[in-house]
Amino acid sequence: MIRLFFKIIFNVIFLLALFFVGMYLFIKPSNDKDWNNDQKVLAHATVEGDIVDVKNVRDFRYSSTTSYTEHYYDRKYDLNKLKKVWYIVEPFSSISGSAHTFFSFEFEDGVFLSVSIETRKEKGELFHPMKGLLNQYELIYVLADERDIVDFHVNYRKDEVYIYPIKSGPEKNKELFMSIIDRVNKLYEKPEFYNTVINTCTTNMVKHVNLIASKIIPWYDFRILFPANSDILAYDLGLIDTDLTFQEARLKYHVNEKGGLYRGREDFSVKIRE
Repeated sequence: MIRLFFKIIFNVIFLLALFFVGMYLFIKPSNDKDWNNDQKVLAHATVEGDIVDVKNVRDFRYSSTTSYTEHYYDRKYDLNKLKKVWYIVEPFSSISGSAHTFFSFEFEDGVFLSVSIETRKEKGELFHPMKGLLNQYELIYVLADERDIVDFHVNYRKDEVYIYPIKSGPEKNKELFMSIIDRVNKLYEKPEFYNTVINTCTTNMVKHVNLIASKIIPWYDFRILFPANSDILAYDLGLIDTDLTFQEARLKYHVNEKGGLYRGREDFSVKIRE
């Protein structure tokens, strides 16, 4: 009886191993699928000296989480006018410990460009972390106007949103921005699978930041896998540009109230930071 039990267990493990090997060997990522409308257009860019010409910056206007007016624009960004990098954390109210994290780059004249690393979903597809382990989602870098993506998270998803200034100098900011543009262009040419553990929004952000950070962010910290408290990690590592205590900083950089107050304004990004 014991021998039969172990034989069954062995066969189950063997079949599962074959399944996972098959998933990784025979399923290939693709940019050619019937994508959700908010993720169907990939951004990409050309670089000439310090000028980065970004194609397909998303600039949607929402009336609900599923209803929106689609719009994209192209814009040239001058690296010499890059002022600051912001780290944005949106803890999910529905899943403890989980969060969406993304960057926003501030240029002179009130120009902001957000970079949101996401699972690229097909129409009708929903996210599940187990599917994210089985090569069921591609990875996408969404380059978006803050009046699109920050407004969406604040006013329509209605989760708490925190926008922290990152402590970094002009040259490091440029390196960070260009590392992201390089990744965007690579994904435009060669898609990758999202992975719930090793290829997420936060793990990719850590890879970018570690290219420029004086103090390396440890990949094994639990706040990377469960990023709702990744702002605490950033604070502990001295990456947030503030002299406040963490609780004071979290209160100061919480933007939901201002995000609702200044929704739709041209100076939305500037006003939510005042």
